[in-house]
Amino acid sequence: MTKLHSNPDFRHDAAPCTGVLLVNLGTPEAPTTKAVRDFLAEFLWDPRVVDFPRPLWWLILHAVILRIRPAKVAKAYQSIWTDDGSPLLSVSRRLTVALRQRYQGLDKGRVEIALAMSYGKPSIDHALRSLQENGMRRLLVLPLYPQYSSTTTAAVFDEISRVLKHWRWIPDTRFVQHYHDYPAYIEALAGSIREHWDKNGRAERLMMSFHGIPERMCRAGDPYYCECVKTARLLAERLELKDDQWKLTFQSRFGREQWLQPYTDVTLGEWAAQGVRSVDVVCPGFSADCLETLEEINEQNRELFLSKGGEQFSYIPALNDRAGHVDALAELIDAQLRCWQPALEDSAREFARCRQRAMAHGAKQ
Repeated sequence: MTKLHSNPDFRHDAAPCTGVLLVNLGTPEAPTTKAVRDFLAEFLWDPRVVDFPRPLWWLILHAVILRIRPAKVAKAYQSIWTDDGSPLLSVSRRLTVALRQRYQGLDKGRVEIALAMSYGKPSIDHALRSLQENGMRRLLVLPLYPQYSSTTTAAVFDEISRVLKHWRWIPDTRFVQHYHDYPAYIEALAGSIREHWDKNGRAERLMMSFHGIPERMCRAGDPYYCECVKTARLLAERLELKDDQWKLTFQSRFGREQWLQPYTDVTLGEWAAQGVRSVDVVCPGFSADCLETLEEINEQNRELFLSKGGEQFSYIPALNDRAGHVDALAELIDAQLRCWQPALEDSAREFARCRQRAMAHGAKQ
């Protein structure tokens, strides 16, 4: 029997709110071998991330990967760590604050925005409870992954479901699956690239590098590849690029099986060998800069391209907490909130009636 979570601070006269939960992947708490090992143990054990048979994967993970990989990954994190900690977490926090400011004092009903990570802290459980304590009756879940993948977006859904199944009163819930072709998102990307070109000049080629996944996942029905292709196509059209001026690639492959291709690092090596002297690289699938953009792209792949004969390598930062990104996400949130019935402005009156009925039946508050 499922044990239900009780809210000892529940009040029938509490003003209701709509909770918006932003979710990103997660990060170690420190750039140390131990912290990285703890993070990887949680992250890589999720069957959404690695879907190998559990007994075999447990043996590989604990006997091999967690003995070797944490020290190497910790060193990579050390090269990008800041005074505010992990870039992914600090950027996600700034983005959350910026969105909160958009909804303060606006006539949209009370909207509370919280941040969570799928792995590590702040956890989804902790963030949902904070929204519950603020009187949440509606929940909008916004995974900060523009392109849907079972390895990321679906993992958020799993954890939301796991937490909410223990709640006595489950909020009316909406879940944003993707926003890979949302016009405001495409325009925010295009704006960031144009701004970079205005300040730094324009390279011969633009590479759009997305995080990869195993090819077999796409063959099994994951729409990730198609959504990455559409994002890249729409962005190229918005920038009025010719076919030979840009290319879609995939990075961050792990293990020996085939992942989505063409590979970012292989393509950079080929370009340098072909005489391409300058490249700009943007990572449209990452909402916030992180290890995969700051260390893998801007350090490892920069070094690779220059060592193969390239002369100029420029990384275009993720959207992070840019005003255009905040505008796009706020527009997306507003579109979701408008879909709720009854309308948000009617909520206060509705819950006042609920309180009156509850009090008539013996509730104390």
